[in-house]
Amino acid sequence: MAVIEILALLAVVQYLFFGTQVSRVRGETGIKAPTMTGDAKLERMIRVHLNTLEILIAFFPALYVATQHASAWLVAPLAAIYLIGRQVYWRAYLRDPSARTTGFLLSIGPIGILILLGLGGSLWSMIG
Repeated sequence: MAVIEILALLAVVQYLFFGTQVSRVRGETGIKAPTMTGDAKLERMIRVHLNTLEILIAFFPALYVATQHASAWLVAPLAAIYLIGRQVYWRAYLRDPSARTTGFLLSIGPIGILILLGLGGSLWSMIG
């Protein structure tokens, strides 16, 4: 279970890192908060940060429930793929938002599998 806890905390660290990148880009562009527009790079970084927050809402419960019903050796690689997917998404979105699909799929795919593992395990527990 420690590996799952580490991966969950790495997801938090990754989210916080994206937040620091918003601040860094603000410094580069001179655009002060609360302004959210005015530079494409800033707008893209803000979207990466916000999109990561939006998807964490699905990731954490799916990770938790799947961990209750499936082996950590099955769940951990899915969480790692999610983290890699977010990194791919970040790099691609900053370069060209239309190139974000691979990173998105590497993020949402593991969440979908975690949800299925959690639902399947929960249903199995109810009837078994």
